[in-house]
This record gives sequence, C-alpha cells and structure tokens, in this order.
Amino acid sequence: MKGSVFVLLTVLFVSCHSIKPFSIDYMVPASVNFPSHLRRMLVINNVSDMTDSVLLSGEDTLGVNELIRKTVYYDGVADLVAESLAEHVAASNYFDEVLICDSALRAGDTISRKSTLSREEVKELTENFGVDVILSLENLLIKSVNIITFIPEQYIFRGTLDVTVYSIVSIYFSHHDEPVTTIHAVDSIFWEKYGNIQESVASATLAKQLMKEIIDFAGNAPIKYLVPNWKTANRYIYTSGSTDMRDAVVCVRNNQWDKAYEFWKQASQSKKKKLQMYAALNTAVYCEMNDKIKEAITWATIAHNLAREKEKIELNAESLFVHKISDYYYITLYLSELQMREKNLAELNLQMERFK
Repeated sequence: MKGSVFVLLTVLFVSCHSIKPFSIDYMVPASVNFPSHLRRMLVINNVSDMTDSVLLSGEDTLGVNELIRKTVYYDGVADLVAESLAEHVAASNYFDEVLICDSALRAGDTISRKSTLSREEVKELTENFGVDVILSLENLLIKSVNIITFIPEQYIFRGTLDVTVYSIVSIYFSHHDEPVTTIHAVDSIFWEKYGNIQESVASATLAKQLMKEIIDFAGNAPIKYLVPNWKTANRYIYTSGSTDMRDAVVCVRNNQWDKAYEFWKQASQSKKKKLQMYAALNTAVYCEMNDKIKEAITWATIAHNLAREKEKIELNAESLFVHKISDYYYITLYLSELQMREKNLAELNLQMERFK
C-alpha cells in the first residue's frame, strides 16, 4: 500500500511540474552474507509431506455484491517449490553449483510439523553431496482467496484470485549445531479478470498453468533475502527553467547524459535559486546513474537546501510531515533513497567479493 501511495503522489507531482519521469535499476544487498569461499549449495525439502493437496477450504462470508468468496490453503507442493527455489538460486549465478536433493526428509510424517535439521543430518548431507552450505525449505503455506463480484453500475462481473505464500527457509553450514539463520518470506501475487457472464471470470482453481505460476512465484519469494538482487526505482529530472535545461532534455532523450550534465552544470551557475535547485537535482540523478553515490548525495543535499529555502520550510518537527505535494517533499524522498544506497554499499561490496 505504501508503494502504491508513493506512485500515486509521483503521478500527481509529475502532472503539476515540467519534469521527465523514468525508472532505473540498481543492485541491493541480500539479507544474508555468505562467506565468499562457500560456493556449492544444496537445496532440500524439509517440509512435512501431507497426503492431501488441499489442507483446508471453505466458503467465506460474502461482502457487498460478492457472489463467491472462497479461501483455500494448499499443501503437498513443497517438493515442487523446493525445486523452483533451487532453479532461482542457480539462475542468480551467485554460487558455482546448486544441487537439489530429490528425497523429502519428512516424507514419513503423518502430522504436519516444523523441524530443523540435526547436526548429524547436516554432516551427512554436506559430505554426501560435497557442498558447503544447505538451503532448507522448512515450512510452507500457500493461501488463495478467490472472489467473484457483480458490478451493477456496469453490469459486468469481476473475478480475482489473490495468492499469498508464507515460507520458512533455513541456512546450514557444516559443523554447526543450529541453522546459521532462518528466513521468513511472505509475498503475494494477484490475478484479475472482467467479463459479461460469471463463468467467464471464474478462476480455474489450480489449473495446470496457474499452479505452475504459483509454484514458480513461491520458489522465488526467498531469493531477495539470499542473494544480491536488482531493484527498480522511480526517478525524475526537471526539464524547464532555461535554455540550458531544455537543451539538456534533448540530450537525455538521445541518451546523451554526459552532454546533458554539461548543460546542467551551466544552469547551476544561474542567479535564480529555483534554477539552481533544478540543476542540482538533475546533477544528483546523473551522478547516481554513474554509480557516484557520494557525489549524488552532495548534489541532492544542495537541491534539498534550496527547496527548503524556496518553500520557506522551518527545520522543526513539523517539517517531517508532508502537508502538500512539493519539490521539497520529493527531493527529501530522493535524498533518503540515496543515503540508504550509500549505507548498503559496504555490505553489497562484501557480498560481491566472490566475483573478484
């Protein structure tokens, strides 16, 4: 929800200003730091294997205009999710080799339970497979909520399927009595369809292709905690205020960022504070795109100070709260993102040491 609100405010801000929005991708560190000498991983399914594929299902209380609301908890797919997890880890190319143990360790369980690996099991698995680290899927819950709603104003039907995945993954090193760390990953995926008749929007629950997508999604959910990953972020640059600013936009459209920077450098020498702010913010974005985060923070701070001066914002507790969509607000958000990137750099560099 927070991300959706931010995107909405960004759209409103863009509509009220002469700016060019775009997106960038940058790498963020994982939550787990693997020593660089650990290069061979084994992925196992350590989830209790229940016989039924559906653990619990039932009809829920209907909401306004709802014709169907059904919640289902799925079980019996942990082996497929473990395989998907191994495939996603391998695709990251973070480890030299990723193996999958086909045997479910809790296959004999008759009652669902969560159990970590014993020291003996860890020792046996690492020796038998010749690996440095074990990634164990310890627990898994997949919940789906299927809703069909009739929209009387438009006389159409709306069908939605909201799937939430709850997974617990533990990491083991040889000669350790306990897991090195345990990850609790929660993520959700959503489908939506409109139609003139109810049958056209009815979700083919657990249809083959749909289930494949859910399993792939569940296997990918813990990845961002395990290996460095790419994040997409929204950025914008100011496009008006002077001839230099407008010429810079032409350069940006032609992917000539170095030339655009020269125009922004000239604009930053203007006597107009507002134009200085525009140029400083754009220069910060240019520096960030060239991975010069410290320089980007310097320029973003200049833009931040100029925005505060322009909008006559006092440095007190009230300035921490947003009262209107403004340059100061968005530059504050951008500066915070840059500071977070700088904070993460040391950890990211440590995690990428294995590639040097």
